[in-house]
Amino acid sequence: MFQTILAVFKDKDLGKKILIVAGLLVVSRFFAALPIPGTDPSALKSFFMQNQYLGLVNIFSGGALANFSIAMLGIGPYITASIILQLLTMIFPAMKAMYYEEGEIGRAKFVKYTRYATVFLAFFQGFAFLNLLKKQGVIGSLEPFELFRNIILVTAGSIIFMWLGELISEQKIGSGSSLIIFAGIITGMPTALRNNILTFDYAKIPSYMIFIALGLVTILGVILINESERRIPISYAKRVRGMKVFGGQNTYLPLKVNQAGVIPIIFAISILLFPGLVAQLLSLSNNDFLVKAGASIQGFFNNQLAYGLSYFILVFAFTYFYTLITFDPKEISKNIQQQGGFVPGIRPGQNTAEFLGKILFRITFLGAIFLGLIAVLPLMVQGLTGITSLTLGGTSLLIVVSVALDTIRQLKAQMLMRDYDTF
Repeated sequence: MFQTILAVFKDKDLGKKILIVAGLLVVSRFFAALPIPGTDPSALKSFFMQNQYLGLVNIFSGGALANFSIAMLGIGPYITASIILQLLTMIFPAMKAMYYEEGEIGRAKFVKYTRYATVFLAFFQGFAFLNLLKKQGVIGSLEPFELFRNIILVTAGSIIFMWLGELISEQKIGSGSSLIIFAGIITGMPTALRNNILTFDYAKIPSYMIFIALGLVTILGVILINESERRIPISYAKRVRGMKVFGGQNTYLPLKVNQAGVIPIIFAISILLFPGLVAQLLSLSNNDFLVKAGASIQGFFNNQLAYGLSYFILVFAFTYFYTLITFDPKEISKNIQQQGGFVPGIRPGQNTAEFLGKILFRITFLGAIFLGLIAVLPLMVQGLTGITSLTLGGTSLLIVVSVALDTIRQLKAQMLMRDYDTF
């Protein structure tokens, strides 16, 4: 491990990229700590401790929401916009053609539309959150001009986080959005640890032991599904060109049990945030029907069984959804055939694509079930231990471990590309 770290920093270009990413993450933490004027920190702290939904939102903002900073929405609007646009590719053929068939130009258009959607969502969510906090008496009374000013500040904060995430992704040592969330969770851990030590209750030692065991099981489970893969043998026919012979080699195509990494978890939580936000807004209405509708939605998601099932189903569905986006069996089969390769016992072309699709479906099913179970495991154990912070801790742990593994994998890939023999 230490030799790998030393090798990373010996490469000047790779070391420079790491320093750039670290610097951008520091900048993101600066904006997350930059508060909007006119807040009551004690009232905010009390409000967030009583609201599990906003606690989840706070994870995505990297603690910025609890600080009521200008980046209070964090990278959430950008992630939600990406989900919406990717879902549209499955509904509208023109969107699908733009994303998959138009190459770099199509991808650039797709990114541009995602940015526009991010601005719209950030403005809407900022308006909703500020009105919610205002009516709850957390931020006091705001004049129309002050409210509009704060909405603009919050929207600008989300745009800044989106920009920082794209700059980080350009360095190709991790997903910018995931790393920003990762940095927010990591920086909040010392405070959480200190609070747990100060409020330590000897009577709850068995519950704490279950909590620790849950954390270890979650870490091992995430590592297992992220590192497991099915290797498909690929053979290449010999080709004679002039006096040289090419091909005749055997290799394999690795199909990971969890091709999507941490993205299904982030997607699932992003979707779960919307009903809670709508319920919070409806509950503040003057209309009795809307208030009852908001209470019904809020009651549904306050039910641990309903929330857990929703979380599990969304993680399961998004694992398949993102895998199909990132791994196209037909395209992979076409590339293998063009390079003179074939799967032993399987005809090249359509048969190979069907074979890869069938195996991908099976192993993704196992990965999706396992990832969904790990996602809801903290909820199940929470019912046994009574530790209310367990849900947030489990979600944070899932994100931290998955992002760390993905970043390490990308670092190793860059090192392998630069200096194969030494590495």
